[in-house]
Amino acid sequence: MPKYVLLANFTDQGIRNIRGTIGRAEAFQAMAEKSGIAMKELCWTLGRHDVVAVFEAADDESATALALSAAALGNVRCETLRAFSFEEMRRVIGKMV
Repeated sequence: MPKYVLLANFTDQGIRNIRGTIGRAEAFQAMAEKSGIAMKELCWTLGRHDVVAVFEAADDESATALALSAAALGNVRCETLRAFSFEEMRRVIGKMV
């Protein structure tokens, strides 16, 4: 399954309610599971982004739907990146002309 990296930043609402971040993360993981998405890692980070999640989804649409579902709650703004494994990158390079 394709792998994705979700970068999230707290909104004003999210930071005001920071004490609830663990519960919201658990709810996010439950949303992912309900959508058939395999959560691999979820970390709070220092620096430019507040939260990083790594997950596997069947397709771009499923990954996007999860990110939009999370963002629609108003606590984070999300950016989703498609990640490529070594083998996937080998295939991509093999298709270069």
